[in-house]
Amino acid sequence: MKFHYHLLINPAAGSGNGGKKAEKIIQLLDDGNYTYTPYYTEKPGDEKALVERLGALLSPWSATCEEDHLDNSFHLLVVIGGDGTLHEVVNQFYTLGLELPVSYIPAGSGNDFARGIGLSRDPEKAFEQITSALQPQPINVFHYEEKIREESGLVLNNVGIGLDALIVATTNASTSKKVLNKYHLGSASYALYLVKAILTQKTFPILVELNGQSLNFERTFLCTTTNIPYFGGGIAIAPMADPKKDTIDLVVVEKPNLPAILRFLIQLLRKKHTENKHYKHFTSSRIRIVSVVPQHGQADGENMGERSFDINFSTTTQYIWYADKRTEK
Repeated sequence: MKFHYHLLINPAAGSGNGGKKAEKIIQLLDDGNYTYTPYYTEKPGDEKALVERLGALLSPWSATCEEDHLDNSFHLLVVIGGDGTLHEVVNQFYTLGLELPVSYIPAGSGNDFARGIGLSRDPEKAFEQITSALQPQPINVFHYEEKIREESGLVLNNVGIGLDALIVATTNASTSKKVLNKYHLGSASYALYLVKAILTQKTFPILVELNGQSLNFERTFLCTTTNIPYFGGGIAIAPMADPKKDTIDLVVVEKPNLPAILRFLIQLLRKKHTENKHYKHFTSSRIRIVSVVPQHGQADGENMGERSFDINFSTTTQYIWYADKRTEK
Protein backbone atom coordinates (compact mmCIF):
# COMPACT_ATOMS: atom_id res chain seq x y z
CA MET A 1 0.00 0.00 0.00
CA LYS A 2 1.33 3.42 -0.98
CA PHE A 3 1.23 6.32 1.46
CA HIS A 4 1.18 10.08 1.37
CA TYR A 5 2.24 11.33 4.79
CA HIS A 6 0.82 14.66 5.94
CA LEU A 7 3.09 15.96 8.71
CA LEU A 8 1.43 18.24 11.25
CA ILE A 9 4.44 19.72 13.04
CA ASN A 10 4.41 21.71 16.26
CA PRO A 11 7.97 23.09 16.25
CA ALA A 12 7.48 24.63 19.72
CA ALA A 13 6.64 21.28 21.38
CA GLY A 14 9.14 20.26 24.04
CA SER A 15 10.61 23.80 23.99
CA GLY A 16 11.83 23.36 20.42
CA ASN A 17 12.26 19.58 20.28
CA GLY A 18 9.29 19.37 17.91
CA GLY A 19 11.14 21.27 15.23
CA LYS A 20 14.35 19.26 15.70
CA LYS A 21 12.57 15.92 15.53
CA ALA A 22 10.65 17.06 12.45
CA GLU A 23 13.95 17.76 10.69
CA LYS A 24 15.08 14.19 11.39
CA ILE A 25 11.80 12.73 10.14
CA ILE A 26 11.87 14.82 6.96
CA GLN A 27 15.42 13.63 6.29
CA LEU A 28 14.31 10.02 6.71
CA LEU A 29 11.37 10.61 4.36
CA ASP A 30 13.68 12.15 1.77
CA ASP A 31 16.22 9.34 2.10
CA GLY A 32 13.48 6.73 1.64
CA ASN A 33 11.87 8.60 -1.27
CA TYR A 34 8.53 8.79 0.58
CA THR A 35 5.75 11.14 -0.50
CA TYR A 36 4.90 13.72 2.14
CA THR A 37 3.70 17.27 2.81
CA PRO A 38 4.73 19.22 5.93
CA TYR A 39 2.49 21.71 7.76
CA TYR A 40 3.77 23.83 10.65
CA THR A 41 1.86 25.36 13.54
CA GLU A 42 2.86 28.88 14.50
CA LYS A 43 0.63 29.50 17.51
CA PRO A 44 -1.74 27.61 19.82
CA GLY A 45 -4.91 26.60 18.02
CA ASP A 46 -3.30 26.19 14.59
CA GLU A 47 -3.77 22.41 14.90
CA LYS A 48 -7.54 22.87 14.61
CA ALA A 49 -7.31 24.95 11.44
CA LEU A 50 -4.89 22.48 9.83
CA VAL A 51 -7.10 19.48 10.65
CA GLU A 52 -10.12 21.27 9.22
CA ARG A 53 -8.13 22.01 6.08
CA LEU A 54 -6.82 18.44 5.73
CA GLY A 55 -9.93 16.55 6.79
CA ALA A 56 -11.21 15.96 3.25
CA LEU A 57 -7.76 14.81 2.05
CA LEU A 58 -7.11 12.18 4.71
CA SER A 59 -8.06 8.54 4.19
CA PRO A 60 -10.45 6.68 6.50
CA TRP A 61 -9.50 3.16 7.58
CA SER A 62 -11.46 0.08 6.57
CA ALA A 63 -10.78 -3.63 6.17
CA THR A 64 -10.50 -3.18 2.38
CA CYS A 65 -7.93 -0.36 2.52
CA GLU A 66 -5.06 -2.44 1.15
CA GLU A 67 -7.07 -3.28 -1.97
CA ASP A 68 -8.50 0.23 -2.27
CA HIS A 69 -5.07 1.85 -2.22
CA LEU A 70 -3.08 -0.40 -4.54
CA ASP A 71 -3.13 2.26 -7.26
CA ASN A 72 -3.67 5.43 -5.22
CA SER A 73 -2.07 6.65 -2.00
CA PHE A 74 -3.42 6.30 1.52
CA HIS A 75 -3.28 9.81 3.04
CA LEU A 76 -2.18 9.56 6.67
CA LEU A 77 -1.81 12.38 9.18
CA VAL A 78 1.40 12.17 11.26
CA VAL A 79 1.50 14.48 14.28
CA ILE A 80 4.96 15.61 15.40
CA GLY A 81 4.56 17.28 18.78
CA GLY A 82 3.62 16.62 22.37
CA ASP A 83 0.64 14.89 23.95
CA GLY A 84 -1.13 18.26 23.96
CA THR A 85 -0.72 18.60 20.19
CA LEU A 86 -2.14 15.12 19.60
CA HIS A 87 -4.96 15.93 22.03
CA GLU A 88 -5.92 18.98 19.94
CA VAL A 89 -5.84 16.96 16.71
CA VAL A 90 -8.09 14.09 17.84
CA ASN A 91 -10.47 16.56 19.47
CA GLN A 92 -10.78 18.42 16.19
CA PHE A 93 -11.54 15.06 14.53
CA TYR A 94 -14.28 14.68 17.15
CA THR A 95 -15.63 18.21 16.61
CA LEU A 96 -15.78 17.73 12.83
CA GLY A 97 -17.27 14.23 13.09
CA LEU A 98 -14.24 12.62 11.41
CA GLU A 99 -13.26 9.01 12.10
CA LEU A 100 -9.69 8.86 10.84
CA PRO A 101 -6.49 7.09 11.87
CA VAL A 102 -3.60 9.24 13.00
CA SER A 103 0.07 8.59 13.62
CA TYR A 104 2.43 10.23 16.05
CA ILE A 105 6.09 11.14 16.55
CA PRO A 106 6.36 12.12 20.25
CA ALA A 107 8.27 15.37 20.73
CA GLY A 108 6.90 16.82 23.96
CA SER A 109 8.07 16.93 27.56
CA GLY A 110 6.25 13.95 29.05
CA ASN A 111 5.29 11.77 26.05
CA ASP A 112 3.17 9.56 28.28
CA PHE A 113 0.84 8.49 25.48
CA ALA A 114 3.75 7.04 23.50
CA ARG A 115 4.96 5.18 26.61
CA GLY A 116 1.51 3.84 27.22
CA ILE A 117 0.93 2.39 23.74
CA GLY A 118 4.46 1.09 23.08
CA LEU A 119 5.54 3.78 20.59
CA SER A 120 9.22 4.69 20.80
CA ARG A 121 10.16 8.21 21.93
CA ASP A 122 13.19 7.97 19.64
CA PRO A 123 12.14 9.63 16.34
CA GLU A 124 13.98 7.17 14.08
CA LYS A 125 12.50 4.15 15.85
CA ALA A 126 9.02 5.69 15.92
CA PHE A 127 9.35 6.41 12.18
CA GLU A 128 10.17 2.74 11.57
CA GLN A 129 7.14 1.68 13.64
CA ILE A 130 4.92 3.91 11.51
CA THR A 131 6.28 3.02 8.08
CA SER A 132 6.39 -0.72 8.81
CA ALA A 133 2.78 -0.87 10.04
CA LEU A 134 0.28 -2.53 7.73
CA GLN A 135 -2.76 -1.28 9.62
CA PRO A 136 -3.63 0.98 12.56
CA GLN A 137 -4.04 -0.17 16.14
CA PRO A 138 -7.36 0.40 17.95
CA ILE A 139 -6.54 2.34 21.12
CA ASN A 140 -9.02 2.83 23.93
CA VAL A 141 -9.52 6.50 24.70
CA PHE A 142 -12.34 8.12 26.59
CA HIS A 143 -15.06 10.62 25.89
CA TYR A 144 -15.89 13.18 28.54
CA GLU A 145 -18.81 15.51 29.20
CA GLU A 146 -18.33 18.25 31.78
CA LYS A 147 -21.74 19.56 32.86
CA ILE A 148 -20.80 22.76 34.71
CA ARG A 149 -19.09 24.41 31.71
CA GLU A 150 -20.90 22.28 29.12
CA GLU A 151 -17.67 20.93 27.62
CA SER A 152 -17.12 17.63 25.82
CA GLY A 153 -14.29 15.94 23.97
CA LEU A 154 -11.81 13.09 23.87
CA VAL A 155 -8.94 12.24 26.21
CA LEU A 156 -5.99 10.08 25.15
CA ASN A 157 -4.05 9.79 28.41
CA ASN A 158 -5.79 10.94 31.54
CA VAL A 159 -7.77 13.62 33.32
CA GLY A 160 -6.47 14.57 36.74
CA ILE A 161 -7.99 16.64 39.53
CA GLY A 162 -5.76 17.66 42.43
CA LEU A 163 -2.06 16.87 42.81
CA ASP A 164 -1.10 15.90 39.24
CA ALA A 165 -3.06 18.84 37.81
CA LEU A 166 -1.33 21.25 40.20
CA ILE A 167 2.03 19.86 39.05
CA VAL A 168 1.00 20.37 35.41
CA ALA A 169 -0.15 23.94 36.07
CA THR A 170 3.06 24.93 37.85
CA THR A 171 5.38 23.06 35.48
CA ASN A 172 3.85 24.40 32.28
CA ALA A 173 4.20 27.95 33.59
CA SER A 174 7.82 27.48 34.66
CA THR A 175 11.04 28.54 32.92
CA SER A 176 12.89 25.44 34.16
CA LYS A 177 10.75 23.23 31.90
CA LYS A 178 12.07 25.04 28.82
CA VAL A 179 15.66 24.73 30.01
CA LEU A 180 15.37 21.01 30.83
CA ASN A 181 13.63 20.28 27.52
CA LYS A 182 16.68 21.59 25.67
CA TYR A 183 18.71 18.83 27.34
CA HIS A 184 16.00 16.19 26.75
CA LEU A 185 15.16 16.18 30.46
CA GLY A 186 11.56 17.34 30.17
CA SER A 187 10.28 14.67 32.54
CA ALA A 188 12.58 16.00 35.26
CA SER A 189 10.70 19.30 35.25
CA TYR A 190 7.64 17.48 36.62
CA ALA A 191 9.74 15.94 39.38
CA LEU A 192 11.08 19.36 40.38
CA TYR A 193 7.58 20.59 41.17
CA LEU A 194 6.31 17.38 42.75
CA VAL A 195 7.60 18.16 46.25
CA LYS A 196 6.24 21.72 46.11
CA ALA A 197 2.84 20.42 45.01
CA ILE A 198 2.77 17.84 47.81
CA LEU A 199 3.36 20.60 50.35
CA THR A 200 0.76 22.98 48.90
CA GLN A 201 -2.04 20.71 47.62
CA LYS A 202 -4.95 20.68 50.06
CA THR A 203 -7.41 17.84 50.41
CA PHE A 204 -10.90 18.14 48.91
CA PRO A 205 -14.12 16.10 48.79
CA ILE A 206 -15.27 14.24 45.66
CA LEU A 207 -18.23 12.07 44.71
CA VAL A 208 -17.57 9.10 42.41
CA GLU A 209 -20.28 7.11 40.64
CA LEU A 210 -19.34 3.85 38.89
CA ASN A 211 -20.51 0.26 38.62
CA GLY A 212 -23.82 1.15 40.28
CA GLN A 213 -22.09 2.61 43.34
CA SER A 214 -21.83 6.12 44.79
CA LEU A 215 -18.59 6.65 46.70
CA ASN A 216 -17.63 9.68 48.78
CA PHE A 217 -14.00 10.60 49.47
CA GLU A 218 -13.67 13.46 51.97
CA ARG A 219 -9.88 13.97 51.96
CA THR A 220 -8.91 13.47 48.33
CA PHE A 221 -5.37 14.42 47.42
CA LEU A 222 -5.15 13.02 43.91
CA CYS A 223 -7.90 11.86 41.53
CA THR A 224 -6.81 10.56 38.14
CA THR A 225 -8.96 8.96 35.46
CA THR A 226 -6.69 7.20 32.99
CA ASN A 227 -6.42 4.61 30.24
CA ILE A 228 -2.61 4.35 30.29
CA PRO A 229 -0.29 3.61 33.21
CA TYR A 230 1.60 6.92 33.17
CA PHE A 231 1.33 10.56 34.02
CA GLY A 232 3.86 13.35 34.67
CA GLY A 233 6.49 12.10 32.22
CA GLY A 234 6.66 8.41 33.03
CA ILE A 235 5.30 8.01 36.58
CA ALA A 236 3.32 4.75 36.56
CA ILE A 237 0.44 5.91 38.73
CA ALA A 238 -1.84 3.13 37.38
CA PRO A 239 0.44 0.26 36.31
CA MET A 240 -2.57 -1.99 35.69
CA ALA A 241 -4.08 0.35 33.06
CA ASP A 242 -4.06 -0.94 29.48
CA PRO A 243 -5.00 1.18 26.42
CA LYS A 244 -6.05 -1.98 24.56
CA LYS A 245 -8.88 -2.65 27.06
CA ASP A 246 -12.26 -0.94 26.73
CA THR A 247 -12.32 0.21 30.34
CA ILE A 248 -11.22 3.28 32.29
CA ASP A 249 -9.02 3.16 35.38
CA LEU A 250 -9.62 5.53 38.27
CA VAL A 251 -7.04 6.20 40.96
CA VAL A 252 -7.96 8.09 44.12
CA VAL A 253 -5.39 8.84 46.81
CA GLU A 254 -6.49 10.25 50.14
CA LYS A 255 -4.18 12.22 52.44
CA PRO A 256 -4.59 11.67 56.16
CA ASN A 257 -1.42 13.66 57.01
CA LEU A 258 1.88 14.81 55.51
CA PRO A 259 4.05 11.89 56.78
CA ALA A 260 1.58 9.42 55.22
CA ILE A 261 1.67 11.12 51.83
CA LEU A 262 5.48 11.26 51.93
CA ARG A 263 5.48 7.49 52.54
CA PHE A 264 3.18 7.17 49.54
CA LEU A 265 5.62 9.21 47.44
CA ILE A 266 8.51 6.93 48.39
CA GLN A 267 6.39 3.90 47.49
CA LEU A 268 5.47 5.57 44.19
CA LEU A 269 9.14 6.02 43.30
CA ARG A 270 9.77 2.37 44.22
CA LYS A 271 6.67 1.29 42.22
CA LYS A 272 5.06 -0.19 45.34
CA HIS A 273 2.41 2.51 45.81
CA THR A 274 -0.51 0.23 44.89
CA GLU A 275 0.09 -1.52 48.24
CA ASN A 276 -0.55 1.71 50.16
CA LYS A 277 -3.83 1.66 52.10
CA HIS A 278 -4.66 5.20 50.95
CA TYR A 279 -4.41 4.20 47.27
CA LYS A 280 -7.81 3.31 45.80
CA HIS A 281 -8.20 1.81 42.31
CA PHE A 282 -11.41 1.26 40.34
CA THR A 283 -12.21 0.06 36.82
CA SER A 284 -15.34 0.77 34.82
CA SER A 285 -16.55 1.66 31.33
CA ARG A 286 -18.48 4.66 32.68
CA ILE A 287 -17.43 6.97 35.53
CA ARG A 288 -18.82 10.20 36.97
CA ILE A 289 -16.73 12.48 39.21
CA VAL A 290 -18.07 15.52 41.06
CA SER A 291 -15.67 17.96 42.74
CA VAL A 292 -17.57 20.95 44.16
CA VAL A 293 -14.56 22.64 45.76
CA PRO A 294 -12.56 24.29 42.92
CA GLN A 295 -9.37 22.38 42.10
CA HIS A 296 -6.77 22.40 39.35
CA GLY A 297 -7.56 20.02 36.50
CA GLN A 298 -5.49 18.66 33.63
CA ALA A 299 -6.32 16.73 30.46
CA ASP A 300 -3.49 15.02 28.56
CA GLY A 301 -0.98 17.25 30.33
CA GLU A 302 -2.78 20.47 29.42
CA ASN A 303 -4.02 22.79 32.17
CA MET A 304 -7.84 22.93 32.50
CA GLY A 305 -7.74 25.71 35.09
CA GLU A 306 -8.85 25.83 38.72
CA ARG A 307 -12.56 25.07 38.86
CA SER A 308 -15.36 22.79 40.05
CA PHE A 309 -16.09 19.63 38.05
CA ASP A 310 -19.09 17.45 37.27
CA ILE A 311 -17.65 15.19 34.63
CA ASN A 312 -18.79 11.95 33.00
CA PHE A 313 -16.42 9.55 31.24
CA SER A 314 -17.17 6.75 28.78
CA THR A 315 -14.97 4.68 26.48
CA THR A 316 -14.44 5.01 22.73
CA THR A 317 -11.77 4.06 20.16
CA GLN A 318 -9.13 6.02 18.25
CA TYR A 319 -7.05 4.29 15.57
CA ILE A 320 -3.30 5.01 15.84
CA TRP A 321 -1.13 3.98 12.88
CA TYR A 322 1.97 2.21 14.20
CA ALA A 323 3.39 -1.26 14.74
CA ASP A 324 3.32 -2.24 18.41
CA LYS A 325 6.63 -4.09 18.80
CA ARG A 326 5.55 -5.42 22.20
CA THR A 327 2.91 -7.64 20.58
CA GLU A 328 4.94 -8.85 17.61
CA LYS A 329 6.26 -12.39 17.78
